Amino acid sequence: MRIILVTPAGPRSRFGNRITARRWAAVLRSLGHRVAVQTAWDGAAADALIALHAWRSAASIQRFRDRFPTRPLIVALTGTDIYGFLHTEPETTRRSLECADLLVGLHDLAGEALPPEFRARVRVVHQSVAVGSGGRRPSKRTFDVSVVGHLRREKDPLRAAFAARELPAESRLRVLHAGGARDPDWAAAARREMARNPRYRWLGEVPASRVRRLYERTHAMVISSRTEGGANVVSEAVVAGLPVIASRIPGNVGLLGPDHPGTFPPEDTGALRGLLVRAETDPGFLGDLARRQAARAALFAPEREREAWERLLGELG
Repeated sequence: MRIILVTPAGPRSRFGNRITARRWAAVLRSLGHRVAVQTAWDGAAADALIALHAWRSAASIQRFRDRFPTRPLIVALTGTDIYGFLHTEPETTRRSLECADLLVGLHDLAGEALPPEFRARVRVVHQSVAVGSGGRRPSKRTFDVSVVGHLRREKDPLRAAFAARELPAESRLRVLHAGGARDPDWAAAARREMARNPRYRWLGEVPASRVRRLYERTHAMVISSRTEGGANVVSEAVVAGLPVIASRIPGNVGLLGPDHPGTFPPEDTGALRGLLVRAETDPGFLGDLARRQAARAALFAPEREREAWERLLGELG
């Protein structure tokens, strides 16, 4: 098939939607399809459309459905769709859901956030991780916690830094944060936090190779998002064997599993601080997190993602 894959993130973007689009395009090509990635459907003939983001790609979704009413149309649900725009822009978002033959969710709980009439259309495709860890070598001098994510409101990116402010004096914990700032205000906020908080270090946007080194060299990862559609950094940490401490939101629980003990209520600085203290002082806690995550690592294997897309497209003929 000739497939158009639409993502609102531009070709030079390093945000999650573009990264997902590139990976999916490679998966679909490996299945023998011809794939073009576009920021908006240009009207070219195609056998199927896959649109990342129900709301931001709504115009492309509607135009494709109007022109090709019987051709397969798949809408991939982002966190801002199901936990944001479905409530703030319900008419446009619902119209995209209605146009779709199938909906793709990135974690096990994605369908629960949708109105009941759409849930039967949801298929979960876990984002895969191509390369595992080169070996875990955490620092012995400090207890390092990584945060990997851009500075924007949805990520609540400074929560780990706030939690580290009032740790006991004997703590060796540092927060190492890799991720670009969405705007100058976020960059200024990170710099202010570094100036007042010696435990926090903002690294800025870094290449993937340095992110992998963080996975190998840090003792745990914190993902403190307010909303997530299924963050790829969680999959990467699980495959790398890096224990994850995460906000208790569906997008994280749907990847880590409902019994993951390293979760805290969103925006709860005190609860996160308690988990960080436990992580530093109780090796058994980190070991438990790592074992539970190891049991889920197979979910993020590349062949599993490939098989999920093969089944999904097979449903649509």
